[in-house]
Amino acid sequence: MAKTSLTAGEKAPALCLPDPEGNDVSLEDLKGKWVVLYFYPKDNTSGCSIEAMEFTKLKGDFEEEGAVVIGVSKDSQKSHQRFIEKKELGITLLSDESTELQQSYDVWQLKKMAGREYMGTVRTTFLIDPEGNIAKVWDKVKAKGHAGAVLEGLREIKGE
Repeated sequence: MAKTSLTAGEKAPALCLPDPEGNDVSLEDLKGKWVVLYFYPKDNTSGCSIEAMEFTKLKGDFEEEGAVVIGVSKDSQKSHQRFIEKKELGITLLSDESTELQQSYDVWQLKKMAGREYMGTVRTTFLIDPEGNIAKVWDKVKAKGHAGAVLEGLREIKGE
């Protein structure tokens, strides 16, 4: 699996996707806030559940830093609703069924597992600054402990 081609310092690609209630969430609306935008493969799988629950646990810490956490996968809004309810998540999940956003962030890539190749989401996180620029990228993320590492990275970048 290749890393994303996007790097720190670049303008973050535009984002406008529905949340589970059907409300559009856009990067433009989040100007002035830090945005933790993380892409994950699938709702209700072990790694994705760990990652989402850890981000939920640290949500207050991110908010104290002026940051909002947004998870994106190709799952439907209905799937996201079930995932949020089942795992008691407190973060925003957006549905990218067309994978258009994942393609613009270069995280929709050829993957290999058990001898077969398929297109899928490479677990990747972007920290976007209040002006809409990519401040940091975490490639090929391991779910466990990742939310804490992102919080630490945010604090480092903010100089705290």
